[in-house]
Amino acid sequence: MRAKICGLRTIEDVDAAARAGAAYMGLVFFPRSPRNVSIEDARTLAVHAPVGLAKVALTVDADDAALDRIVETVPLDMIQAHGRESPARVAEIRTRTGLPVMKAIGVRDETDLDRITEYEGVADQILVDAKPPAGADLPGGNGVGFDHRLIAGRTWNGPWMLAGGLTPDNVAEAIRLTGARQVDVSSGVETEPGEKDASRIAAFVAALANA
Repeated sequence: MRAKICGLRTIEDVDAAARAGAAYMGLVFFPRSPRNVSIEDARTLAVHAPVGLAKVALTVDADDAALDRIVETVPLDMIQAHGRESPARVAEIRTRTGLPVMKAIGVRDETDLDRITEYEGVADQILVDAKPPAGADLPGGNGVGFDHRLIAGRTWNGPWMLAGGLTPDNVAEAIRLTGARQVDVSSGVETEPGEKDASRIAAFVAALANA
C-alpha cells in the first residue's frame, strides 16, 4: 500500500510525511488553494525531501510557461494534472516536461467512469477523485467523497490512486471496498485548510496496514 500526502507547505510537513512512511508528497501550484506554494518554496521543500519520497506537482490547467517555470526550478518526479486537461494535453505535458503524468478524474456517478478509459494509455497513472461540489472553488481537496461501490471490482490498464474525503478513520474501509493499492489524502490530515497535522498523517499511513 502506498500513500500520497498532498498539499505540503512546510519543512515540518515533509518530515511528517517521510517519517510516517508516505510514498509520495504533493506540492500544490494553484493560487486559489489554501495549500498553494510558491515555486521558490516548493523547491526548498523538494530539495529537503529524503530519497524515496516521490515529489508530485499538482497543477490545474497550467499553460506551457507555467509548467516550464515549475519544472526548471523544482526537482520533481511526477506532474499531477488536476484540471480539465484533455487526453491530448496530458500527452503534451508528458512530452514537454519529460515526467510521468497522473491525471485526476472526478467521480460522482457511474457515467463519470467512462472518462477514465479516455486517459488509459495516455496518463501514467489515474487519480480517481470525488467530483467537487457545485460552486466549489477547488477541483480537489474539498474533503468530500463518492460512493466507493461505483468502482468496486473495477480494474484499469495501469496504476491508479484513490482520493476524495479519505481520513485515518475511513481509509481502511475505502481500500477494502475498492481494492485500491494507492491512496491520496489532503484535507483528511489537516486541522484546518492548509494546516497539516503530523499525528493525523502518521495515523493515516498506519491505517493502511489494517486495510
